[in-house]
Amino acid sequence: MYQTTIKKSVELVGIGLHKGSAVKLRLEPLESNSGLVFYRSDVDVAIPLIPANVVDTKMATVIGREGYVISTIEHMLSAIYAYGIDNLKIIVDADEIPIMDGSSAGFCMLLDEAGVVQLDVPKKIMRIKKEITVQEGDKYVKLSPSKDLKYGFTIKFQHPVIQKQEYVITFTKQSYKEEIARARTFGFLHEVQYLRSKGLALGGSLENAIVLDDKKVLNPEGLRYPDEFVRHKILDAIGDMALIGMNFVGNYEAMAGSHDLNHKLTLELLKDTANYEVVELVGEKTKELEKAYA
Repeated sequence: MYQTTIKKSVELVGIGLHKGSAVKLRLEPLESNSGLVFYRSDVDVAIPLIPANVVDTKMATVIGREGYVISTIEHMLSAIYAYGIDNLKIIVDADEIPIMDGSSAGFCMLLDEAGVVQLDVPKKIMRIKKEITVQEGDKYVKLSPSKDLKYGFTIKFQHPVIQKQEYVITFTKQSYKEEIARARTFGFLHEVQYLRSKGLALGGSLENAIVLDDKKVLNPEGLRYPDEFVRHKILDAIGDMALIGMNFVGNYEAMAGSHDLNHKLTLELLKDTANYEVVELVGEKTKELEKAYA
């Protein structure tokens, strides 16, 4: 199994969540061992996707370099990870990725348009060898050894529509597209009003997020899945774990996890090489993973 990139460059224009302005996004192929590289075309700054470049995790995963940032990268990264793409240049002309419809479905469509092509260097994956947990109060995120890749998430909200939700997905590209990709980000009306008072979430609307008041979902079309909220948390987690720098094999589990906890988990994982091994996928090792990204 070999490293991948996209077959051709593709682009779109969408709205940024926080500033509400149009953002041009362009994806371009890169050669083997390049990794995922973000590029701010408006200021001529490249920001490689590595944990050291994460500068904020309060409301989204934000990377930065030389004082310039790119925000809300996790939804797009989630799709890129699901497609098993190892090398890619991600170009934007602003400080955030377009929010699209609040899910990763639009990015999946963009990647389908671009196509995926194999390169000439074997793909590398990370195999989790030890259990690693990051916990704060009753919230935690955890990685543990497994023969396949699973994401399990539990959330609890004191809201009649959400309450307690749990979901587990055995990851394949197909299961991701069917079960996770269309799950939208969500927020509460009082939070949206507060953020707008601070000059944030200016691009947020019922077109790109699920919004709830104290009792109900305000979106006229309702939910895409009965448990769309927890599915979106898995979508976020997949995007956040892309900061590891490669696909991994292991079990991810979270109770009320967040972008911040996910970032701390990647740092905890990578600080000790005893926690993992990097495997070059040659010969028999590739068969199961080839199925996962078919």
